[in-house]
Amino acid sequence: MAETLNFDDAPAGASPLGWILSMTGRGEPKWTVEPDPTAPSKPNVLKQSGRATFPVAIKRDTDIRDGFVEVKFKAVTGSEDRAAGVIWRAKDADNYYVVRANALEDNVVLYKTVKGVRTSLDIVGRKGGYGVNAPVASGQWHVLRCDFAGTRFRVTYDGRQLFDVEDATIAQSGMIGLWTKADSVTLFDDLIYGEVK
Repeated sequence: MAETLNFDDAPAGASPLGWILSMTGRGEPKWTVEPDPTAPSKPNVLKQSGRATFPVAIKRDTDIRDGFVEVKFKAVTGSEDRAAGVIWRAKDADNYYVVRANALEDNVVLYKTVKGVRTSLDIVGRKGGYGVNAPVASGQWHVLRCDFAGTRFRVTYDGRQLFDVEDATIAQSGMIGLWTKADSVTLFDDLIYGEVK
């Protein structure tokens, strides 16, 4: 079963209901529902326009161990960073997996965050390195997805399978969510997630 959230039932300028709007680290994240003429499903998007170490928005009523999470995102601005990510198996704002695409670095990287400390994870079949290079154009909509089952995570970006990661740090089920970094202004729409039995 898949759920799709497009933020169109929330009033513009408000925070979306049913979310933990927080951050990993420090700062002042700002998550609001806003109208956007370019939204993949009009009229609204979820916008992160604050500034924090890692702004996170976690969907409160989700509890998935094996499944998938996918979102459409548009990196708008950000001089320190310009990133968008999806979170899974989140216990809270300090413990989760995240895969993120970065428009300043043109790459996609998967991390674990444990007790607020973020560590990038090695790609299956490759020692070392840092994620995978991929074009992440600013001002355009992209699709980022992770399928996760057991210790295996498969990352797909703009319809292309990029890489797999193996990690057993966070084995229990948890919440899904969205993520940005630093001064990233990022739009999100069409968040799809589901459990695989």
